[in-house]
Amino acid sequence: MNTKKGRVYLIGAGPGDPKLITIRGMECIQKADVVVYDYLAAPALLKYARKDAQIIYVGKKGGDHTMSQDKINQLLADKGKEGLVVARLKGGDPFIFGRGGEEAETLIEAGVPFEVVPGVTSAVAAPAYAGIPLTHRDYTSSVSLITGHEDPLKEESSIRWDTLAQSGSTLVFFMGVKNLPNICQQLVKNGKSPDTPVALVRWGTTPKQQTVSGNLSNIVQKVAEAKLKPPSLIVVGDVVSLREQMQWFELRPFHGKRVVVTRAREQASDLVAALTELGADCIEIPTIKVVAPPDNNPLEQAIENITIYDWLIFTSVNGVKFFFDTLFKMGKDVRVLGHLKCACIGPVTKEELRSHGIITDILPESYRAESIVEAFKGVNSQGVTIQGERIDIKGKRILLPRAKEARSVLPDELQKMGAVLDDVTAYVTEQVTEAKDELLKLLENGGDDDNRGIDIVTFTSSSTVKNFKALLPQDSFAELMKGVTIACIGPITADTAVAEGFKPDIIATEYTIPGLVDAMVQSRQS
Repeated sequence: MNTKKGRVYLIGAGPGDPKLITIRGMECIQKADVVVYDYLAAPALLKYARKDAQIIYVGKKGGDHTMSQDKINQLLADKGKEGLVVARLKGGDPFIFGRGGEEAETLIEAGVPFEVVPGVTSAVAAPAYAGIPLTHRDYTSSVSLITGHEDPLKEESSIRWDTLAQSGSTLVFFMGVKNLPNICQQLVKNGKSPDTPVALVRWGTTPKQQTVSGNLSNIVQKVAEAKLKPPSLIVVGDVVSLREQMQWFELRPFHGKRVVVTRAREQASDLVAALTELGADCIEIPTIKVVAPPDNNPLEQAIENITIYDWLIFTSVNGVKFFFDTLFKMGKDVRVLGHLKCACIGPVTKEELRSHGIITDILPESYRAESIVEAFKGVNSQGVTIQGERIDIKGKRILLPRAKEARSVLPDELQKMGAVLDDVTAYVTEQVTEAKDELLKLLENGGDDDNRGIDIVTFTSSSTVKNFKALLPQDSFAELMKGVTIACIGPITADTAVAEGFKPDIIATEYTIPGLVDAMVQSRQS
């Protein structure tokens, strides 16, 4: 007999933006044995589930039901009776047209303990993201939430159209796109002015958000022209007129643009976060992963003999991470580096080194291998003398832990200056192909019911360029990339892109993730 106490959490997953989940909702997802989610619950929330949690999709959209509501109810009850903790993720709020009440009734009948976790309802969030306040002291002081899709088996409508039309409240209809003509007709028939402002918000709070505005007399035509589909929310009332001055979400520079991020998944978060904040719909298609070399003995040997070196040069964050990972695994710490001088390429590399307790002695003005050489020569990127004199590295021993695939320009030039250099592999980049099918689907037909393809592809290194190209069929490469904007983190990456047959449209002048984002924003504004 199973004595473990099960519990079902009916969680409002919010309106679409995964950041609008409540803290309590997040806690319940994290401890659940089973996560049951629907069509309108943001899939991004699933990454917070335990790795061993069972994930069950029960989505319903436009007549396509993965599982009937009765079966969903029974599923929750069965899992609860098995003694499992169940997180039931429902779009919006579970008790506002979310059928959470029906699920709760089934759990009560089955004797399964449950908890309701309220969520941010789309009735509030979607209009807010569209720039429409549901109440305003100069317009209305009440709101009515109405289903736009009543149970077709009901003998008569429970909607009091006369009351709604004459109430002066802001009216918010759920799931009413298909019934929009009838909704407009009923409101006008019962006394609502045909000039009353109306807006439909599709996929509110997400990068796919689309808003169509009009009035009761023309909104049906406008929606048809815009080919607006479910899921959409309908807002009726004078407050809709405020959207013209209050809209903000859809004005962000990359709103509605699909941007592919090709960085290694564990390093993509900064770029994804920055672009998402600017409105982009980011699709992670990692083309590389960064791993330790198959034979780490050369780096271990260099660390073992660290006292023979005068300089330690890092060209990337990965170089720092893998160097220190090896150092610590060998039972050593930063004290063995006390005699060394350090040089870094780029401020992010500098900060990574600083996080290990070491401040770099040289940070060149530009973020490429040539800049290190210029710094040792005592000149900046424009050839102007800095700090009065060159740094004499003739006869100095330099350790350069970096990628196996790195360019040879840095060791070549330093050796020409007389340095004794050990160029040691600290990490390697390997090709990743797991997202190939998703990428081709997006490039070929948009990948979903919006038929939206890819707008921008970002490249942050030469290896991301080469491996991305390798994912594409060569005979259809040109056609697949037609109309896709290419954004590169710097000229080296851009040169590789050209060599691989791409046409870079955006090349950052500051070779960092913030620099790439800034260059992309400037291209949208020009």
